[in-house]
Amino acid sequence: MCLLRENRGPGQQPSFKGALILESWPIYRVMGDGTVAPNVVPNELALKIYQDMVLLRTFDEKALNLQRQGRVGTFPPSLGQEATEIGSAHALSKQDWMAPSYRDHGALYVHGVPFENVILFAMGRAGSLAGDVRALPSSIPIATHLPHAVGLAMAARMQGEDAVAIAYFGDGGTSEGDFHEALNFAGVFKAPVIFLCQNNGWAISTPVSRQTGSATLAQKAEAYGIRGRRVDGNDALAVYQVVRESRERALAGHGPTLIEAVTYRLGPHTTADDPTRYRDTEEVGAWRGDRDPIVRLGAYLDQQGILTADDLEKIRVTALEWVNQAVEAAEAMPPVTPLDMFEHVYATMPPRLIQQLQDFEGSDR
Repeated sequence: MCLLRENRGPGQQPSFKGALILESWPIYRVMGDGTVAPNVVPNELALKIYQDMVLLRTFDEKALNLQRQGRVGTFPPSLGQEATEIGSAHALSKQDWMAPSYRDHGALYVHGVPFENVILFAMGRAGSLAGDVRALPSSIPIATHLPHAVGLAMAARMQGEDAVAIAYFGDGGTSEGDFHEALNFAGVFKAPVIFLCQNNGWAISTPVSRQTGSATLAQKAEAYGIRGRRVDGNDALAVYQVVRESRERALAGHGPTLIEAVTYRLGPHTTADDPTRYRDTEEVGAWRGDRDPIVRLGAYLDQQGILTADDLEKIRVTALEWVNQAVEAAEAMPPVTPLDMFEHVYATMPPRLIQQLQDFEGSDR
């Protein structure tokens, strides 16, 4: 296939004559104009997905306020990406392994981690994971958890378990060596793993056009002999269906899938970020309104007669009550002490740490 590329300046997305590559990697969607896939998500589940998306946004708003008050640390909001997080997590089974990045609070919650535990993580506290939930701790380093997800998938298969692993990461993660190593190993051994890339347009202040020369991120799958899919990341029902199908495919022995969920980060990268310094308001505005994933799913459910105006208000009130209760539960837990830093590092504490602990306990501090 001959590919002709036009010249482009810094920060501009690539423009392809004939759109040959983009036509080869169409975006899968359920909600939208034109030709779309049929919805196969049951009404009850679709409503639950909507409720959890509202809950995640309510949690984000609360966490941002807590951070400004000094009650939690630096926090990465999910504003604008709720459909990808929630829709994908609902497509999994509880026996599946989840390897989240630092922004996937909603996915962790759906998978079974209580919100008070997620808040503990934002506070930098121990106890942020639920022991009976198959989820790794949120990964702050970029893409280092992708090989871990492959290992979990391989282990599940060796144990004869009916389970897959899923790794969440952003578009910036595709520039890391761990991304390539994970996909290569998974491709060679057909590991039952799903790589879910949330392409939100920006890796902090670096646009996608500075991350790759590829027209899509999904097409990178071909280099490793695995399947690639693009999905509308603001269409929760489409995300659910693509992840569900990828899971079934992996369990059937057909190997991994790289999913590029095309979405947009409406808020800052974290509370330490000022996005107005590197992107204009017109770009952000184009992704608000009807393209907002919660507005979009709400309108669709309304059209299907699944959601009413009274339901909307009840969902908002319930979400706020739930989040406030979770915050109260997290803040009611005993405060941390300096001695806590010696815990949760080694199963058996080595002699040098034992000596440091004894020295610390014997000091006046």
